[in-house]
Amino acid sequence: MSDPSERVRDGTDARARLREFVRTHHPDVGGDPELFAARVAELQAARDGAYECSRPAGPRRAERGEAPIVVVRRRGPRGLLARLREWRARRKRGPRVV
Repeated sequence: MSDPSERVRDGTDARARLREFVRTHHPDVGGDPELFAARVAELQAARDGAYECSRPAGPRRAERGEAPIVVVRRRGPRGLLARLREWRARRKRGPRVV
């Protein structure tokens, strides 16, 4: 088996360790809140460092075309008719909660 410090470099292992720690030591299940906060910060730093090392060098989000979404509303008579149709369909729809 490998050294634990080497295993932390693997992002999936670091994430699994964090999740297991949270499951067992969360204050809602009787864990110490101060110890929990300190250890979670430490494990998150290890996880983030592991993902930084294991990520392939690629384009950043903005470079991949993940720009903000802009909604353009229709104007004029067609837009008015579309909005009326949507309003009528919502009005006729039954309640979401039974």
